Amino acid sequence: MKNNLRNACQQKRQHLIDELLKLGVFKKNNKHLYEWTLQDLEEEYVQLKQVIWIQPNSSAGKASQTF
Repeated sequence: MKNNLRNACQQKRQHLIDELLKLGVFKKNNKHLYEWTLQDLEEEYVQLKQVIWIQPNSSAGKASQTF
């Protein structure tokens, strides 16, 4: 049981690292991603996704307002 939970956490952590690398995040505050906790990785990923999702909507809204 402990190994299953540990493996799941490691897989989730690696997935978040891979996703952050795709978004261009390699290091922050002189700490590489592999040094971050799972919680740190999750928080950074959620914040970046919110920014990415907000930007296209706001620019689309501005474009439609100018027409």
